[in-house]
Amino acid sequence: MLDKITKKELKRRLGKIRLLLLDVDGVLTDGRIIYDSQGGELKFFDVHDGLGVFVLRKAGIPTILITAKGSRAILPRARDMGVAEVFSDIFPKTAVLGKIIRRYKVSVDEICFVGDDLVDLSLMREVGLPVAVGNASGEIKEAALYVTTHTGGRGAVREVAEMIIKSQGKWKDILKFYGV
Repeated sequence: MLDKITKKELKRRLGKIRLLLLDVDGVLTDGRIIYDSQGGELKFFDVHDGLGVFVLRKAGIPTILITAKGSRAILPRARDMGVAEVFSDIFPKTAVLGKIIRRYKVSVDEICFVGDDLVDLSLMREVGLPVAVGNASGEIKEAALYVTTHTGGRGAVREVAEMIIKSQGKWKDILKFYGV
């Protein structure tokens, strides 16, 4: 969906991105939360999204997870993907934005945030490239400058990662890493 900005403007903004922020439930997962008989929580993560985060790091762009709801399932997945940092139990999500900007030495224009629901709205309004997953709530889609063709937990993060890497001319280096 590019009715808010042109392809040229999207490419310009993607080219400036130095940091990716992601919500977890509904963005890295499909939004389902399953409880086992002992009360343990299960989440479904997409391997393609994980590789997207991994190759983004290979391209020199770290990813940070910011979630309003903490879960023990997030940390092992974050480790597998090579996530730089995880902020759990954060509301409003803008509460950590200043710390992130200082720690990673970036401006808000150099940050892309991918969200899906109301809890993400405040942070979407603060970053240079707010992105909504394809199945995000209406308010989030309205606040986004780009809406992914993929849904949360089903390739949306990979889509964004590839867009960033390709717009910065780093895709051939990623393919070379994989022997292509």
